[in-house]
Amino acid sequence: MTDHYCVFGHPIGHSKSPGIHAAFAEQTGEAIDYTAIEAPLDDFAGAWRDFVAAGGRGANVTVPFKEEAFRLCEVLSPRARRAGAVNTLILGKDGQTYGDTTDGVGLVRDLERHGVTLAGARLLVLGAGGAVRGVLEPLLAAAPASLVVANRTAGKAERLAADFADLGEVRGGGFDAVSGPFDVVINGTSASLANELPPLPDDLFAAGATAYDMMYGAEPTVFLQWAGERGARGVDGLGMLVEQAAESFFQWRGRRPDTTPVLEALRRAL
Repeated sequence: MTDHYCVFGHPIGHSKSPGIHAAFAEQTGEAIDYTAIEAPLDDFAGAWRDFVAAGGRGANVTVPFKEEAFRLCEVLSPRARRAGAVNTLILGKDGQTYGDTTDGVGLVRDLERHGVTLAGARLLVLGAGGAVRGVLEPLLAAAPASLVVANRTAGKAERLAADFADLGEVRGGGFDAVSGPFDVVINGTSASLANELPPLPDDLFAAGATAYDMMYGAEPTVFLQWAGERGARGVDGLGMLVEQAAESFFQWRGRRPDTTPVLEALRRAL
């Protein structure tokens, strides 16, 4: 019997999730069907209800619906509650909708794959939107020496840092207040989509630093190019995409796929 899953977004035609989960299913022998659904902007909850009524068991959620997914869940994981957003919906046997967020786990696992040590490191995270909120708890759980959130609007970064201050040494401020050096710099802004660069100082990176962009493409983003010119090693977000998907798959099926061959195939196809 085939179980049905999907990814909701608007737009959604560009999504790589159906191919990723098809590869996971083939690898693990799980009988699932996974499709992409463009939910209406004014009725995400209705799209989820319709999917469940048609036999759906779970879903991924991407922009712009992660906060709406959070609000419709009857049960939330601790990490989803902390993030205020949900990217993984699970229909429980009791008929309730369970919500989780796997983005932060995906980021941390991809950093680990690249040999990045977070424990004791000085971290800088750029941006203060939903993408950053979703990754702060797993990053702080890795016990960095400090974590700075920097954003164009300083007050937003300061409020976000305050929300997570109970988890470690974290503070927020504007881009103009950033002072390095940092061991790991993570770009969680959408600037790379517009081929733009946040206003950052040139002395941002410590020796041996890693620059990570949550965006990805066939060529390095403008942020990764800029970081490379200043001596940092660059890593894009394709691995984060695959790792967060693997965590969602695990939540649904109880099987953890091998992400390496799936990531390699995606990289070749870019």
